[in-house]
Amino acid sequence: MTRLSINVNKVAVLRNSRGGRLPDVLEAARVALDAGCGGITVHPRPDQRHIRPDDVRALSRLLAERGGEPEFNIEGNPVPGPRGDYPGLIPLLLETRPQQATLVPDGDGQITSDHGWRLSPEPDGLRMRIRQLKEAGIRVSLFMDAGSADIERVAELGADRIELYTGPYAAAHATGDARAALDACARSAALARSAGLGVNAGHDLDQRNLADFLAHVPGVNEVSIGHAVFAEALYGGLSTTVAQYLAIINGDRPS
Repeated sequence: MTRLSINVNKVAVLRNSRGGRLPDVLEAARVALDAGCGGITVHPRPDQRHIRPDDVRALSRLLAERGGEPEFNIEGNPVPGPRGDYPGLIPLLLETRPQQATLVPDGDGQITSDHGWRLSPEPDGLRMRIRQLKEAGIRVSLFMDAGSADIERVAELGADRIELYTGPYAAAHATGDARAALDACARSAALARSAGLGVNAGHDLDQRNLADFLAHVPGVNEVSIGHAVFAEALYGGLSTTVAQYLAIINGDRPS
């Protein structure tokens, strides 16, 4: 069964744009968990543009209260060191001990993650950081491009899974011609499994393209979805919220 992990970064983006606490990242996570999702994902960055270290700590406590199921997945670049209140990804992971760390080669200049690791030659220190996390009991996944020649190297470095970057697939699906992108994902997933790796997937997956992806790429352990979930919820939940406000105006008190 494929686990659905909800990325709550976008809730923090909206909160940070205004300041204060609203919308509440923890409350969004609770709603998603109560709705049945199998995990929560965050991607803290050194510039703290959305999820902040204190959010990570609070979410870690929330998920611990639920007995370790559903899972906590923390994404990020393991290379940058401390910056202000941001302690660096590795110290934050070792402090909060999520079930999974997804290592992503992103930088401050990227609006969002847009490519996977290039492992030949091996990035400095990556093998050591993977070992450090695994010794702490944290499953490690590396963010990889579909079609990468380095898929098998992920296992050599000691990681447990790959996360397929599905942005190119989603873009192709939107044009109505996703066959080549799907085939690349399926081949990379099969190669990963043959190397003893699990397979996750994420980026731009949504209600329009997810079913086709899972049908063509069997055996996916987890999909991480955030941007689309909150964009779709904005429309799907708006009429309900407006109706609740109108009911209050008309004299009904909220329960």
